Amino acid sequence: MLSKLSTVPKKPGIYIFKDAKEKVLYVGKAKNLRKRLNNYFQKSRVHDPRKSAMMKDVNDFSFIVTANEIEALILEGNLIKQYKPRFNIILRDDKNYPYIKLTIQDDWPFLEVVRRIKKDGSLYFGPYVPAGTMWELLSFIRRNFQIRDCRFSLDKKIRPCIQYQMGRCLAPCAGNISKQEYGNLIHEITLFLKGQKMDLITLLEKKMARLSQETRYEEAAEIRDRIRALRKAWELQRVVSPQLGATDIVGFYRKDSTVVFTVFFARNGILIGTKDFFVRETVSVSDRELFHAFLIQFYSGEIIPPSEVLLPVLPEDYRSVELFMKERRQLVSRIRIPKSGKKKELLDMAMENAKLNFESSKKHTVEILLHELQERLRLGKRPNDIGAFDVSTLSGREAVGSFVCWSKGEFRKDFYRRLRIKTVTGVNDYSMMEEIVSRIMKDLGEKLPDLIMIDGGKGHLESVRRVLHKNRRMLEKLPFLVAVAKNPDRAFISSLPEAIYLDDNSRTSLLLKNIRDEAHRFAVGYHRKLREKELFMSPLERIEGIGKKRRLALLRVFGSIEGIKKTTIEEIMKLKSFNRTLAERLLRELGRL
Repeated sequence: MLSKLSTVPKKPGIYIFKDAKEKVLYVGKAKNLRKRLNNYFQKSRVHDPRKSAMMKDVNDFSFIVTANEIEALILEGNLIKQYKPRFNIILRDDKNYPYIKLTIQDDWPFLEVVRRIKKDGSLYFGPYVPAGTMWELLSFIRRNFQIRDCRFSLDKKIRPCIQYQMGRCLAPCAGNISKQEYGNLIHEITLFLKGQKMDLITLLEKKMARLSQETRYEEAAEIRDRIRALRKAWELQRVVSPQLGATDIVGFYRKDSTVVFTVFFARNGILIGTKDFFVRETVSVSDRELFHAFLIQFYSGEIIPPSEVLLPVLPEDYRSVELFMKERRQLVSRIRIPKSGKKKELLDMAMENAKLNFESSKKHTVEILLHELQERLRLGKRPNDIGAFDVSTLSGREAVGSFVCWSKGEFRKDFYRRLRIKTVTGVNDYSMMEEIVSRIMKDLGEKLPDLIMIDGGKGHLESVRRVLHKNRRMLEKLPFLVAVAKNPDRAFISSLPEAIYLDDNSRTSLLLKNIRDEAHRFAVGYHRKLREKELFMSPLERIEGIGKKRRLALLRVFGSIEGIKKTTIEEIMKLKSFNRTLAERLLRELGRL
């Protein structure tokens, strides 16, 4: 790798560290790739414990040069989301947040809920987290502004739907409202969603007065009722600061190796949503590095960065982060640490909420759940990682095995394994279990889980113990085994004389059954895939001695399976590499002999 370092340019870009199995360990960004990578590989360089552990596993690296640092930041965020490297700070939240979209570019605009932002000329309002507030807002708009709720083309008049009869649509489809009047309605909705209260009320009051002067009292009464409804709706909204525009306020709290980020979404002076993020394994990571990783990953998705982000700590290289956010938003975005005033009060509130969220979640943390599991199974230590094995077969055909891994509160798909049974013929679950455990443990190497779970009963448990006894290194590293059976759900442990029944709906019972069922799902899915492949396989592929070249020769001369069946042994023997024994076997397998 040292010789490879000399080929690295002194340009901005991203670098990727990989282990011996080409698994991505870490994705980083650098203004000067050569300088940054040299810092990692200097023998005299002292790294923090996290980076030291990472460098022990690094077997290779690659890099991608970018035009500038902003492109590097965008690429860094995308690759972290794609690979979820073990040594990066991972924001485990792949959701796209809901926005209200107003299609003002259409002749007859409408509202819809979207989770992806497009540059299509529409207006987007949000994000709304959680989404309950958004649905209430949409319902209010449709009741009081009667905007259309359909996606029909209105080039030709059609009969109005039930929404018109219910008084929730003005039926532009039937020509009941002009484009100008409908456009005025869309303008009012835009003012409402933008929070421009006084402008909207003034506009509606003028409209009500004009209708009264024209003696259109029924229509004026409708505008009066709309004004009342708007004022009542605004009273229920949580106004945080009238002068506050589009602002995200990010509080955080950290303790031990866990960090909680709490984000307040403020738009037009109104708090429209909040979101909490838990990030674990943050030992030796600075606050500035945490905020850098958080902002890059959070705003790499579909969410639109606001004009201002309030933080308690400036992230690493925060000027570049601002430029990155500006690139995403197409407008200026600023990162600020408020020192006083309403913004400081809001940040303090976000910080307090992050602390409360951390403390309230302690009762339900993974650590406590695993401690309960340790006590219930009478294990010598708390199992942080749980691996589960299962076998799937149908009358011994296409038998497969699976392995899934649960770690620190979630399933780790990068540790999943599946394989075909090679050494066992017929139906022998115990021997099959021995084979998959032996082969998969060998493949995992040093990354073995603390607790091994088997889908089955006592017999399966003993078969796995036999595998461990054949390999003393494995036995010393993996002292904990449990088999989880069905009908009824119960767990077997060698050290306990009786089964532990899992029908009490406790958290530990649900955890064990969930992991067992995931291993079963993974095995059955692979088994089904192989059976479907076999179903569509040519009969020639199942005949021993008939490889690809011989199949092509047969089909080229005889045209089809039916054509082969109608021929004779002597005709088949005339083909290159065919003898009488093979010709007889071919016709016998095809049902001719």
